[in-house]
Amino acid sequence: MELEVRRVRQAFLSGRSRPLRFRLQQLEALRRMVQEREKDILAAIAADLCKSEFNVYSQEVITVLGEIDFMLENLPEWVTAKPVKKNVLTMLDEAYIQPQPLGVVLIIGAWNYPFVLTIQPLIGAIAAGNAVIIKPSELSENTAKMLAKLLPQYLDQEFYGENIKESPDYERIINLRHFKRILSLLEGQKIAFGGETDEATRYIAPTVLTDVDPKTKVMQEEIFGPILPIVPVKNVDEAINFINEREKPLALYVFSHNHKLIKRMIDETSSGGVTGNDVIMHFMLNSFPFGGVGSSGMGAYHGKHSFDTFSHQRPCLLKSLKREGANKLRYPPNSQSKVDWGKFFLLKRFNKEKLGLLLLTFLGIVAAVLVKAEYY
Repeated sequence: MELEVRRVRQAFLSGRSRPLRFRLQQLEALRRMVQEREKDILAAIAADLCKSEFNVYSQEVITVLGEIDFMLENLPEWVTAKPVKKNVLTMLDEAYIQPQPLGVVLIIGAWNYPFVLTIQPLIGAIAAGNAVIIKPSELSENTAKMLAKLLPQYLDQEFYGENIKESPDYERIINLRHFKRILSLLEGQKIAFGGETDEATRYIAPTVLTDVDPKTKVMQEEIFGPILPIVPVKNVDEAINFINEREKPLALYVFSHNHKLIKRMIDETSSGGVTGNDVIMHFMLNSFPFGGVGSSGMGAYHGKHSFDTFSHQRPCLLKSLKREGANKLRYPPNSQSKVDWGKFFLLKRFNKEKLGLLLLTFLGIVAAVLVKAEYY
């Protein structure tokens, strides 16, 4: 592994990943991989999670293709230096922020969405000009093998029918260890719906738990399974307090016909993201950042946010040596007048419109003086 990291770091130091043209080429190659090897991707994820073709395509493949297209469309603008507002002290200088790649990036995939949660960060890292090492989840071994094989080739009831278990659209737990972990969460709980399991196929039916004690294990960790604990509260205030007394969640889903209530939940709680009257859909919008806050995750990605996450915003100020005389204000010996001038220069923002009016007034005075001198 150390040798591999060294090789990738050398590739980055060579500058190969930085030119815009190279980044666009790599993104186009990644898009071609998804389009040309779609069947391989679908088969690998189905083998890991028993996901139907529709679910894989709608949840993972389409999202990745949309992200690539969005990045290709906007990247030429994002890589350019952005001028920033200047103060009086720097109004004659050049000041801008230049997005700069972080360097060597490690992407650790997740097993529950083994393709999209690995490839989407990869898209952002490539767009930002980084060299990338990918570690797919070892739990989704078929997807991991598929990625290891393909990436080097392309880069320098209503939902499930009455019998859910037999439905080709209903997914399975990733492995036996996680199956038993989820099973242990059901111990001692009041099951209002579902609860059927089959260890041989790692099947757990959609299960609703009622009257759940917030201190029990099922409320202390992410479930990663088809279990819905219901904790009754008396009112909205109690619901808000319940959320705020715990670690910040990755997502908050609020269901209500009352728009003001939803807005209040948003304003008075904190979470990685929010979807009102639906679930997961904020993940599908690439103009939104996707990520957690606090214990639910660090950083965010999707679209421009992926580019920003994998870029260092490098501030650049270019001055002229011809104006060194003005720097006497900064040099010893110090005085109160220098402090006063320093406050003026540092605290006053450079405003083009006001400066234009000031210059116009000055020129008017000069012109008046010249006319007066000519007259006399």
